[in-house]
Amino acid sequence: MTRPDGDSRRTALLHFLDEATEPIPGARLAQRTGVSRQAIARDISVLRAGGRPIIATTRGYVLEKDAPHTRLVKVRHTRKQVGRELRTVIDLGAWIIDVLVNHRIYGHIRARLDIRSRLDVDHFIDEMDAGRSAPLMEITSGYHFHTIGARDEATLDAVEQALDEVGFIVPFLPYERTDALSANWSELDSGESSEDGATPH
Repeated sequence: MTRPDGDSRRTALLHFLDEATEPIPGARLAQRTGVSRQAIARDISVLRAGGRPIIATTRGYVLEKDAPHTRLVKVRHTRKQVGRELRTVIDLGAWIIDVLVNHRIYGHIRARLDIRSRLDVDHFIDEMDAGRSAPLMEITSGYHFHTIGARDEATLDAVEQALDEVGFIVPFLPYERTDALSANWSELDSGESSEDGATPH
């Protein structure tokens, strides 16, 4: 069987994900396209870098059909400021898809959030305050990343500007290029992610 080239394969991946009614594991996508899971992870990172809202869950990859635009932002704040950060995003019509940290010892850790309303924010804060584990951001001195979802680029621009105005946005370091981070987390979350004991965020 002739393997499709990169562009054709990525087009096929988008078709599979668009038609799916449940998450598709990376191994199944690899089988369908005749390549390795590592190749699928790289393809997913390329698609994400191009703005495709593909999320990696513990069950596999999902194409977020209601989030046509996404952006990775790097932020830093205190635990007490978590609510303000999340509400800043929500009040501008966007939502928080996930949280990610880049730990020097443990590497990349990612957790799904899917916070879309003030009610979600309040619930998250209540869970965080009642939890026995520290938020992910606390293992990296407050530094963390969020994938933000929105219906257009203008909303993402407004969110990034608002987060910057309140002092939460911090610049990416040279080795933290968004494409490199996406590739690393894509490989980490290729369908069999494990959960850690820390509270997301």
